[in-house]
Amino acid sequence: METYCDRCGAPAAEGDHRDCRAARLMEPPRYCTRCRRRMVVQVTPMGWTARCAEHGTLASA
Repeated sequence: METYCDRCGAPAAEGDHRDCRAARLMEPPRYCTRCRRRMVVQVTPMGWTARCAEHGTLASA
């Protein structure tokens, strides 16, 4: 369940996140959707990884 927006960190149920969804097509996530922590993001020519200290790592497909 996504509690927070992975781009702006605001509560997912509040406001319009249309711009965030559009930007996420080109950018990696910046915030953990479960705890709202700022993630450590690394972008490489092959993709990206985003690591939350509490919830682990996400990677591009």
